[in-house]
Amino acid sequence: MNHILTYDSTLRDGEQSEGVTLSLEDKLRIVERLDAFGIDAIEGGFPASNPKDIAFFERVRTMPLKHARIAAFGSTCKKGVAAADDQGLKDLVASGAPIVTIVGKTWDAQVTRALQTTLDENVRMIAHSVAFLKAQGREVVFDAEHFFDGYKANPSYALACVRAASEAGADSIDLCETNGGALPHEVEDIVAAVARELPGQQLGIHCHNDSGCAVANTLAAVRAGATQVQGTVNGIGERVGNTDLLTVIANLELKMGCSTVGPDNLRDLTSVSQFVAEACNMSVPVHHPYTGASAFAHKGGLHASAIARFPEAYEHARPESVGNTQRMLVSELAGKASLVAKAKGLGIDLAEHPDKTQAILDDIKAREALGYSYETADGSLALLLQRHLGAYRPHFTLESFRVIVDDHEDTGALAKDAMSEATIKIHVGDQRFVATGEGAGPVGALDNALRMAIVAFYPQVADMELVDYKVRILDENVGTDAITRVIITTHDKHGSWGTVGVSENIIEASWNALVDSIEYGLMRIGD
Repeated sequence: MNHILTYDSTLRDGEQSEGVTLSLEDKLRIVERLDAFGIDAIEGGFPASNPKDIAFFERVRTMPLKHARIAAFGSTCKKGVAAADDQGLKDLVASGAPIVTIVGKTWDAQVTRALQTTLDENVRMIAHSVAFLKAQGREVVFDAEHFFDGYKANPSYALACVRAASEAGADSIDLCETNGGALPHEVEDIVAAVARELPGQQLGIHCHNDSGCAVANTLAAVRAGATQVQGTVNGIGERVGNTDLLTVIANLELKMGCSTVGPDNLRDLTSVSQFVAEACNMSVPVHHPYTGASAFAHKGGLHASAIARFPEAYEHARPESVGNTQRMLVSELAGKASLVAKAKGLGIDLAEHPDKTQAILDDIKAREALGYSYETADGSLALLLQRHLGAYRPHFTLESFRVIVDDHEDTGALAKDAMSEATIKIHVGDQRFVATGEGAGPVGALDNALRMAIVAFYPQVADMELVDYKVRILDENVGTDAITRVIITTHDKHGSWGTVGVSENIIEASWNALVDSIEYGLMRIGD
């Protein structure tokens, strides 16, 4: 089995993604997680470029890493400067990182127009920089910037640059598809040409995703002889991002007969994706390959029916192999197989109620025609099933509620000082309660009032937290009479769940979703 080295640049290239800023502690936690996952090399950033990266290399040296090695990133020496006198190279050595990655130009136009130096001087800068770092006892990765554009423009010069790095002792020459515009067949041909030119030299690949081909280009490079793959977790990076290293790892392990992190660690793929996304204050896109919430979700009735008998029909890989889960979505497109499978996941065995299944399915389809959506509202779906099966027992009943929004314009039209007050009249058993709650918005006020009214009977509600609230206008053409759909996500120590409410009145829709969230939260803990 061909072993492919993994090189993660989330902490450097990934942090160049718009909206992503990692604290020092974030970066150290990500190192710890990637090390446990089995990544071979983790690029930490530019030593001495800023106080955070200086502190990073100081702190990471004390971490008891089990597998990964840290790489420091920088450039070749400056034009006209001896490598031994170049401050940037000195900083790379001083970082203490066992791997040093230096980037150098390999496109003749970049050399003459961006660096504004001669082609020969650029080759000198590459060779001397690699040789200097090797003399300091470092493992050296040479990132051949713009290599594919350079090769297409002037193949003899691009090859001269990487040959100079190889002859100076570079441990790995990683060819960079910097602009992200190459296609897989081009990458495969060019990497193969370099492999012929530099027999025995370890080659790596570093791709960007501007044409949507970063993962495919990386796999094409491996086919042509690359044995080190660079990328970022979830593909974050400048512009439209870098190669998603996790997708590459899964494809290498499951599709191409290569080893990377190994099958045991591969089962952590989804959790690693979610961990890094959270550290970056992002969400994993639901349709992300392998690790997204929808990666193994099935909505069509025919699909769900086939999946029950033959999973390979609509799943190219087993979800558990990458730590994800198979999900059955219930909607107007669903069939009985989808509903039965979904209900089972919610702890309800519809096989015991074959006479109810079609009626439930018809009800779901009718509700979805009115605007309901149960794909992300497992809580509301479970309650709907309970109602059809005659098992639903409400924990409380509403008599009425009223919401007042009070806004003072003394600080100007753009002020955000409005407050909401909600009063509810509610029954728990044979007792009647009136409670008033306040909040920045009407939904928060209703939530607070409801909890105040029932917490004495159900103290578990104190552990439930409303963590997300989404509103969708379903028919914009009718203005203020439009149907509104509200999705609420609630969380407690046992996990999270979604609920849905629909009405022409946004407050009523919110209340219905809120009630379902509390009812389901109590139901799932058996209260």
